[in-house]
Amino acid sequence: MKYAILTLLLAASGAGSCWSQTAIYRCGNEYTNTLPSTQTGGCKLMEGGYVSVVPAIRPATSAAARVVSPATASGGMQIDASVQQSRDSDARKILQFELRKAEARQAELQKEYNNGEPDKQGGEARNYQKYLDRVVELKASLTRNESDIAGIRRELGRLPSASAAK
Repeated sequence: MKYAILTLLLAASGAGSCWSQTAIYRCGNEYTNTLPSTQTGGCKLMEGGYVSVVPAIRPATSAAARVVSPATASGGMQIDASVQQSRDSDARKILQFELRKAEARQAELQKEYNNGEPDKQGGEARNYQKYLDRVVELKASLTRNESDIAGIRRELGRLPSASAAK
């Protein structure tokens, strides 16, 4: 019984607020229910429905977010040098493995691309557009793989050298 009364009260209060909405004007990306002045150009009356505007969420800038902990004040948590060397070594091994794999893939792609004249496969002898599409895709794959190789080499260059770590 309590829930039925509560539901009726909420419905009545909601119905009253629906009928009380005034005219809404859109001025660019801004919505307002006040009559815009004649100086404000481009405002249009919104008709045929109700407008719900939800403000964007702003990042938290509370005092707790601005507090600097002792670990971050000194430049972050201190990691043992041997642990860091081990991590750098592992990262270097992984990147070198990825580089070898990308270079092998590049060699395969270049062999298949054959300086822009790859061998025709299957139905490409009868459908020249299919052949041209494959040539374009091979060229794009070569370019993408070259970019990957350059990125891996950049990452390897950012790591401390193996001789400096020892």
